[in-house]
Formats: sequence, structure tokens, C-alpha cells
Amino acid sequence: QTMSRAAILKQTFEQELNPQVIDLVDESHMHSGPALETHFKVTLVSEAFAGLNRVKRHQKVYGLVADEMTKGLHAIALHLFTPEEWAAKGAVPDSPNCRGGEKKA
Repeated sequence: QTMSRAAILKQTFEQELNPQVIDLVDESHMHSGPALETHFKVTLVSEAFAGLNRVKRHQKVYGLVADEMTKGLHAIALHLFTPEEWAAKGAVPDSPNCRGGEKKA
């Protein structure tokens, strides 16, 4: 049985980043096109981000999901924190609607 994309992403993040917090939200329904695990909001809290600026953190995570990007993963909204930053912030903003507009019924 094949794993869902969410399960693959979660497993990858757990193995590579050992996050204290991992939250994957499938937001595909908010975007135009088929709603098949194509858009995710990802919140990760990991010591692996310590000492890395925002760009380096994003590059690290995109490197981990590169294979899924070739298999139909279209976009991931990343919210990446160290444990200290998370303790100070503790909340993630809502994702904006896709520029493609509201999904037509």
C-alpha cells in the first residue's frame, strides 16, 4: 500500500529534522485544480534550524521535499522555528488564498 503524501512528508521531516513540533495541513482545497495533496502548510520546530537564517531553513526543507516536488507536490508554505523561537511565538499565520483564485465548484 502506498503512503499518502502527507505521511511521506511527515516521515521525511521526522527522520531528517527530529522536530519537536510537526504540523502538516493539506490546503489543496483552497487552490484551483485537483485537491490531491498538492498544497501544504508545514510548521516545524527543530534544533536543526539553529544558526540558519530564513532562506537557509527553507533551502534545507525544500531539499528534503525535492523528490515529492517532481511527483506533483505544488507548494508548501513553510513556518520553521527553533524551539526557542517557537516558545516566544507559538502561533502560525493563516495561509493566503492562492493567486489562482477561489476554487470553482
